[in-house]
Amino acid sequence: METAQALLGLIFNVSLVVMIASTMFSAGLSTTLSALGGVFKNVWLVVLVLIAAFIIRPLVGWGTAALLTLATPAFIALLLLAACPGAPFGAKLVMTARGDLITGASLQVLMAALGSITFPITANWLISSAGLGGDFALPVWDLVKTVAVLQLIPFVVGIGVRNWSPETAASWNPPVTKTSTYSFVIVLALALLGSWQTLIALIGSKTILAGIIFAVLMIVLGYFVAVGGKKTRSSVALLEPISNAGPVFAAVAIAFNNDPEILGAATGIILVQIIVGIVIASYFAKGQAAPEEVPTEGQAAPA
Repeated sequence: METAQALLGLIFNVSLVVMIASTMFSAGLSTTLSALGGVFKNVWLVVLVLIAAFIIRPLVGWGTAALLTLATPAFIALLLLAACPGAPFGAKLVMTARGDLITGASLQVLMAALGSITFPITANWLISSAGLGGDFALPVWDLVKTVAVLQLIPFVVGIGVRNWSPETAASWNPPVTKTSTYSFVIVLALALLGSWQTLIALIGSKTILAGIIFAVLMIVLGYFVAVGGKKTRSSVALLEPISNAGPVFAAVAIAFNNDPEILGAATGIILVQIIVGIVIASYFAKGQAAPEEVPTEGQAAPA
């Protein structure tokens, strides 16, 4: 039994590394410097989105957990998730909503890149300030090194390939994206396998309610904090609630030895975020034209 658990843990950790690196590499392969520059010229939008993601979002997570008096494992899980914006799945929701994909993808990548550095620091501060008791401090420097290397380096390399050799990026991106998708499914499946009893116990619990409240609040906040038209607002709204699962699972593995209760609560809340996001994205898609292809370097953006 111990050998099987050790093997599952090894597969989980390897799949986690593959998922994080391939997701960020795919994001880089899909990102042009001109697209990034166009989005970042809208300084007010970028500033407001970052304030919502890195200041207000963690406080919303803390407030929701405290208001519902969650049990310690669920409390920790929600704090970790609230401290980690920039999920690649957010860009997929923007596509589902037929929103502004260039803006959504660019902001998602920025949030993921900054979150690589801020996540362990913010999570450590939240867990300490919440007064949960016990030694729950995250190894900040270890997480910064692990997450930054796994996310930032593949992203920068991907951008380099995309802008120096667009044909190579176009041929590499489909298999890299499939690798990201498949590895995410494996990570999620192993998390479910290792925490299925905890997940069953969460059905109808305050943890699921907390996940719903957090997701809805961040969608509303994201929509009204953004500047621009409806497409831009809906795109930002769909980026704000979804947590970047990779760094959170890495934190649970490194700092909490894959604690099944924390892992189960985090997995349950992530599933709730995804479900709420899909429902809202489908609503935003009503009456919107089909999304245009994202322009490559040298092409004009669609009107």
